[in-house]
Amino acid sequence: MTDKPTAPKTAVALEYDGVNAPRVSASGRHEIAEEILRIAEENNIPLYENAELVSLLSTLELGDEIPEVLYQAIAQIIAFVYYLQGKIPDDFQ
Repeated sequence: MTDKPTAPKTAVALEYDGVNAPRVSASGRHEIAEEILRIAEENNIPLYENAELVSLLSTLELGDEIPEVLYQAIAQIIAFVYYLQGKIPDDFQ
């Protein structure tokens, strides 16, 4: 018997323009979560798995900015994604 990964119950996608606070661009459970992940993988968008963070973000509405209390956690994720992609923020000195 092989262990098959369990499909996520919830997924949240964030959009960040480099200027404003990140916003929720997609959020859903079950099949919608699977579709969010499929689209991300298809477009080479890095994925980050953290059930507690997703739980907090999934309470937001589409288009909502992330709350200030999550800025540091999300900033660390964005910085790591930039690093993985070999990017440097425009205003980085």
